[in-house]
Amino acid sequence: MPVYVWKGKNSAGEKRKGEVEAPDQAGALAQLKRLRMTDLVIKEKPKDLFGNISFFKPKVTGKDIVVFTRQLSTMINAGLPLVQGLEILEKQQENPTFKKALSEIRSDVEAGSTLADSMRKKTKIFDNLFTNMIEAGETGGILDTILTRLAAFMEKSMALKKKIKGAMTYPTVCLAISIVILIVILVFVVPVFKTMFEGFGHSLPLPTQIVVNLSNFFKSNFVYIIIAFFILVMAVKKTYATENGRIFFDRTLLKAPVFGILLRKVAVSKFTRTLSTMLSAGVPILEALQVVARTSGNKVIEKAVFRVGDSIAEGRPIAEPLEESGVFPNMVVQMINVGESVGALDVMLEKIADFYDDEVDQAVDNLTAMIEPFMMVFLGGMIGGIVVAMYLPIFKLSSVMM
Repeated sequence: MPVYVWKGKNSAGEKRKGEVEAPDQAGALAQLKRLRMTDLVIKEKPKDLFGNISFFKPKVTGKDIVVFTRQLSTMINAGLPLVQGLEILEKQQENPTFKKALSEIRSDVEAGSTLADSMRKKTKIFDNLFTNMIEAGETGGILDTILTRLAAFMEKSMALKKKIKGAMTYPTVCLAISIVILIVILVFVVPVFKTMFEGFGHSLPLPTQIVVNLSNFFKSNFVYIIIAFFILVMAVKKTYATENGRIFFDRTLLKAPVFGILLRKVAVSKFTRTLSTMLSAGVPILEALQVVARTSGNKVIEKAVFRVGDSIAEGRPIAEPLEESGVFPNMVVQMINVGESVGALDVMLEKIADFYDDEVDQAVDNLTAMIEPFMMVFLGGMIGGIVVAMYLPIFKLSSVMM
């Protein structure tokens, strides 16, 4: 819908200006006259040159969605009609991308569409989990409660992602710095020593010769190394985009010595938290498992959860196929079995998720504590080894002269 910029005077004769959204200029003028504005000057707001290019549009963050969800829950709980709540949130939204999406959702709801169906059109903002939960809330007449649960679920998911990113930042930065330092030493420092060594007239010690040969190889083939690196990255991306490639990489990550344990705990926490949230909202278990599988983020876990859904459809309890999958720890399987037996599966899943959230915290702390000394030894050993190798000929020459 077009946006019009206007200037005018209010009923007290004070100058005012602003923006109004309307189907045409006549509609904008009618809106302003209802507000008793006079001496109006209206013109359509110029369109942003990059407005239709998705690269330049601000992204809708998880925080934006959480704030929207909590505020909409509060408004509905206070008795405001859904359309009015959406209109208020649309007007106060500062993110233009989200503002436009809310405007279109409000228009669809006004036209008779459900909130869930309207949100399903915005796949880049609202995922299947979100829309299915909204649909369950609308169907059961507990939309405000579902929105509150969704906001809490998203906040915990965001906190979990932040912990994982925080744990990975330090080793990634250290590795990048070490690679840059290694390249600088091999390209700029070692050749200086090499020129000096050539005047000694003696054979170089083996460590020094290895470093010099490595420097020569790197300088001679620098372009080819960069090309090979990009080819390798593209090949990994292409392989990861295939079904079998994704399964191979995801299975390898889960079996990794240190990171695999952390990824398994994250997967269990995410699976139990998501399934608990959906079941407590009244989503049927088979439908909930379909959504949980697609939002797992790991192809191996996704296939395991799909097999669980197929087994349940055949009349088997949920614990049996979970145990057969080999992905979930025995303790988790047993607790789910107990929860299913006493008819409190959603409560038991939430307890498991809380437990594994603490486990993830501990695993992240242990990983960080283990990586820090390892990276220090690695950096010190690499740089120190090169420095010692470069000074060995000088030490050798000094001993010969003495």
